[in-house]
Amino acid sequence: MSELEKKTENGSVGAAEDGASGEQKAGGDSGVGMGVLFFIAAFAVCFLSGWLLFPSLLYSKKEQPFNFNHALHVAETGGCDSCHFFREDGSFAGIPKNSSCVECHESQLGETEDEAIFMTEYVEKGVEVPWLIYSEQPDCVFFSHAAHVVGAKMDCVSCHGHIGESETLKPYQENRITGYSRDIWGENIWGIKKNSWDRMKMDDCAECHQEETGSKGACFQCHK
Repeated sequence: MSELEKKTENGSVGAAEDGASGEQKAGGDSGVGMGVLFFIAAFAVCFLSGWLLFPSLLYSKKEQPFNFNHALHVAETGGCDSCHFFREDGSFAGIPKNSSCVECHESQLGETEDEAIFMTEYVEKGVEVPWLIYSEQPDCVFFSHAAHVVGAKMDCVSCHGHIGESETLKPYQENRITGYSRDIWGENIWGIKKNSWDRMKMDDCAECHQEETGSKGACFQCHK
């Protein structure tokens, strides 16, 4: 075989090998690209699924023992402090006892289905209504209502929202892990809030104190 033929043959073989190598490289790049796209798509699906499903899985919904019309009672009594009052020592009475309701209504209880349930299932049996408290804080937290309502002249709406205008009670959402109300952590999973009453976390208290007093306060003021 002549030198020219050998060079021609070697050149053809080299070109074929380079072509095959190029095809393999192109195929490899395509595979990596598809893998990246698949990862991004899978991540997006998992992320959106978690964002939408996580709150419903984390919180269980419970109904209150029976309905309560705040708007009706506020219109009759004139304000929140008629039922949620302060004792003589300044401590907050909290949720009203059965005796408070009976004392105010006297013989009028029992006209509606809810009132009948209240009388037969709780008053007559001497059992207090097991209300689920939306704003109940951990045991290690001390909150002085008197310091805020009486001392700082704050409106109940600032922390509790417009519950005084509600005619029905919303479902109580309990965190399956911590056992606390969702009202403490807020409805928004990202922690974004539009109103002062959207959350009741420590950061919200500190933020309000910083704005009003110039200081976030000391640990012992709220924690015991």
